[in-house]
Amino acid sequence: MQQPRPGILHVVATPIGNLGDLSPRALETLRTVDAICAEDTRHTRQLLSHYGVERPLVALHEHNEDALAERIVARLQGGESLALVSDAGTPLVSDPGFRLVRATRAAGLRVSPVPGACAFVAALSVAGLPSDRLAFEGFLPAKSGARRERLAPLASETRTLVFYESAHRIEEALADMAAVFGGARRAVVARELTKLFETVLDGPLSALHGRVSTEADQRKGEFVVIVEGAGDDVDARISEGQRLYAKLSEYLKPSQAAKLAAELSGAPRKALYGGE
Repeated sequence: MQQPRPGILHVVATPIGNLGDLSPRALETLRTVDAICAEDTRHTRQLLSHYGVERPLVALHEHNEDALAERIVARLQGGESLALVSDAGTPLVSDPGFRLVRATRAAGLRVSPVPGACAFVAALSVAGLPSDRLAFEGFLPAKSGARRERLAPLASETRTLVFYESAHRIEEALADMAAVFGGARRAVVARELTKLFETVLDGPLSALHGRVSTEADQRKGEFVVIVEGAGDDVDARISEGQRLYAKLSEYLKPSQAAKLAAELSGAPRKALYGGE
């Protein structure tokens, strides 16, 4: 008996807000696959209903992806083609899916991208910050201490930094970024991209934090935060000195911490501590 021709796993980008952004190719793919793997089947069912698409849905999320990957690979080997979508945007970008893709490729099966919307790419395209080199950091930790610890090594990073953030943490996250990177560091806060209340704010981190903290509407929705990388060597040394000073000042007097941080980083001592 002839073996069935293996199916294809299509990784399909969906809109991040405006439903008009679903590509004709993506729509055709979703209409013709045997089933669709979705992070939240309720959300995806609403999207499919808008386009009049009726396909079986398979819930695939971070808690069941490892266990489910083997079964999906078996379906592909049996000749079925499936699509993988996330709640919004491009799958695998701060969303589940890489384990399934890895298992599919390891089985020698084809994985085909159907590109489309991606929130951080959309934000970067309108930010007006350097986009030739960047570091995508996804979501930061929820607690301030852990968040600052994650941010600290990035203070001297010269690439543009890109983060995702939620509505209930955006104010605190901007405060921590200003503290770690310096309030003068340029940044962009993109909110609700492609949606009715889309806003893109730019300016120094301290000013952006002030705007978000005083305007309730700027704390609603989904956020992409883009921070300009450390500039020349002087900026990089100051950023590194600030990181070291913040850590050393937990154990030493401010003047001692500033002196040691300046020696280790090469940053001017006065840029780290204003005392004598």
